[in-house]
Formats: sequence, structure tokens, C-alpha cells
Amino acid sequence: MSRKSELPNVPKHVAIIMDGNGRWAKLRQLPAIAGHKAGAEVARKITECASQMGIQYLTLYTFSSENWLREKSWIDDFMGLLRLYLRNELKSLMANNVRIQVIGDRTLFAKDIQELIKDTEEKTKNNTAITVILALSYGSRDEIVRAFRRLAQKVKVGDIDPDSIKDKDIAMSLDTAHLPDPDLLIRTSGEQRISNFLLWQMAYTEFVFMPILWPDFTIKDFESAINEYQQRNRRYGLYATA
Repeated sequence: MSRKSELPNVPKHVAIIMDGNGRWAKLRQLPAIAGHKAGAEVARKITECASQMGIQYLTLYTFSSENWLREKSWIDDFMGLLRLYLRNELKSLMANNVRIQVIGDRTLFAKDIQELIKDTEEKTKNNTAITVILALSYGSRDEIVRAFRRLAQKVKVGDIDPDSIKDKDIAMSLDTAHLPDPDLLIRTSGEQRISNFLLWQMAYTEFVFMPILWPDFTIKDFESAINEYQQRNRRYGLYATA
């Protein structure tokens, strides 16, 4: 099934804050993890749709650095779901030619999860239909701090002159080095903030906020967000021309 947007200029890179999983579960008197399970199914459908549209990169805010502060039972449930996904989805990822990359501080995960992430990245690295970037244990401020530490180490050993550091050097020190900046950010659930997500990378990203809980998000909603983006006039800080 082919899905093409009505207007030209499909974004190359779409980022999504998949918000509202817990509220969706609470409204149904279900445990919070049920919302994340439902949300994972939506993510699978949106990935397929994005690939069919010609979107090349899809970044999903999956587990933030702040999520480590939640109650242990929630974290344990989420880690179980993450293990299940990484173990069971590889066949589908290969069949659909999907490449997986992970950004964030993966050292905070249990060793078996770190190995599952590494294995999934390695086995899908040659897939070309779409690259899905999972933001796991990710916080943008933490990412920027780690980038500055890398640059500071290069200065310390004499590999780079601090006066020569440019924005591209910072960009290449981030987790997203070699990835294009997002063209479009979609956030569900009606919240209108970016919650420590891709702060550096979204300097000129277009935002679409939608009052829909993530597990209720449909392909039609996704297409609506893409169509809204396509009608925007992106100026990158420049004046509009007549």
C-alpha cells in the first residue's frame, strides 16, 4: 500500500515525542505499561507509513534521562518491554528494510539491554528504507554536556584549537553526528513543549502539536501533520522574499 502526501516537499527527518501513553492507560484503568505496549504498536505503524512516504529518518523519544527518576516498578516494566521489542522485532525490521540507531547514554542500561541494542544496530546497519533513531536514556542537556567533554578532551591533548571550534564541531560531537537535523517535530497529547529533546538539533525545526494521546494516534493524524508541515514556509531565520 502506497501512501503519498498531496503536497510536495516531504520532510527528510521527522522527530516525535510520543506523549500520552500513561494517561491513555489511566483512562482505561489499565497499568501504565499497557499504554506503552499500545504505543509501541502505533510506532510500528507510523514507521511503515513514514517509509512509504519517503521520509528517510524517524526519531522517536522513547525513554528520557528523566524517566530514570520514576518509580522502580515502572522502570522495571519498561525495561521488560524494551527487551521484548529488541528480541522480537529484528525479523520484522529486516523484512521491512528498517535500520535502527540509538542515541542517549546507553551505559545506564543493564548489560543485556546494551548487548541487544548493539546487536540490533549491527544487524540492521545496511538496511536502507528508513532509519529509525530510538532516543533511549536520552536528555539533550546531558548529550550536550557529553559533547563538550569530548571537545574538551580533544583540546587537552592538542587535537583541536579552542579558538577554531565552530558549530559543526559541536554537532559532530553529539549523539546525532552524521544525521540531518529534524525538519519536523510532532508531539502528541496536547502538551506544547519539547522536554529536553534535541535542543541543539531543532534550531530550525517546524513544530506540530496535536491533542491526541499517542496510543490513539493514527496514520491519518500522521499524514495531517506532514501536510501541515508541507504548507509551512521554512526561512531558517532569513527574511521572506516577495
